[in-house]
Amino acid sequence: MDEKIISFPPVLPKEPKVLILGSMPGGISLEKKQYYGNPRNHFWGILFELFNQTPIEDYEEKINFVKQNNIALWDSIGNCYREGSLDTAITDEEPNDIMGLLRQYPTIKLIACNGTKSYQTFLRNFPREKLDAVDVVKMPSTSPIPGRYTKSFAGKVEAWKRIVDFS
Repeated sequence: MDEKIISFPPVLPKEPKVLILGSMPGGISLEKKQYYGNPRNHFWGILFELFNQTPIEDYEEKINFVKQNNIALWDSIGNCYREGSLDTAITDEEPNDIMGLLRQYPTIKLIACNGTKSYQTFLRNFPREKLDAVDVVKMPSTSPIPGRYTKSFAGKVEAWKRIVDFS
């Protein structure tokens, strides 16, 4: 791929307590210009389950839902090159300014990395010792890519429950 892929701007409530970091939006999400825009991705279903919310279809309402629950969304990678949607195909990645975001929003107490690539990218660029009073956890990926389903949907919901305690 010759064209650089650029992540979306962060979704930020007034006082975020949880920052969920993906790696880089997949092709469908980029086309739709929506975080977790692939209807097969488990992300929104997991969040709705965690907060006992009836699933919402409208994207703006989904964004309002995360904001009402003090959850911010962003990606660990700000830009990169990638053929297709697989994280393993990402090259020449540059991180987003997550430390700057944490300085701007000291209310964030948990960073939940959505999958291995997000977590590895975050740790490579922002060592834990640089973080004051912020927990960083690797969550099971919500990706619909075959081979990523290491846990059942119920297992993923169980693992993702950690964010509820912070929101």
